[in-house]
Amino acid sequence: MFQSKSGLHCPLSDAHINRKEVERVSQECRNESFWYRGLPLSLGSMLITQGLIYNGFLSSNPRFGSLPKIAFAGAFGLAIGTMSYIRVCQRKFQNIGVQPFGPEHKRDCHHTCKECEANFGSNGQENSKPSAS
Repeated sequence: MFQSKSGLHCPLSDAHINRKEVERVSQECRNESFWYRGLPLSLGSMLITQGLIYNGFLSSNPRFGSLPKIAFAGAFGLAIGTMSYIRVCQRKFQNIGVQPFGPEHKRDCHHTCKECEANFGSNGQENSKPSAS
């Protein structure tokens, strides 16, 4: 059986992808999504929430003050900001040769390994024969 350097599914079509390059782009995406989108949106939502509490549009907790609402706004802003960077990261991965994946994307791998052919046949449908194991 062929073993690919990248560790991705299809060893014949994915052999050209450099694992170090994928790791570099992944780290770059994590850093950029935090610094460019996550942190600014988090800080902005925390400031807006504090302003709303200060002006009386939101009430503060009698025991904890404004901390729970500000913490929630910060966490929510960080999550939304980080998720909004997904499209940029997808383009970066496509530029190095990693194709998009997921239910809406089909990978163009015309290679069929012997194990897959035994399990699914040449037409891609699962065989109805029970396995011996």
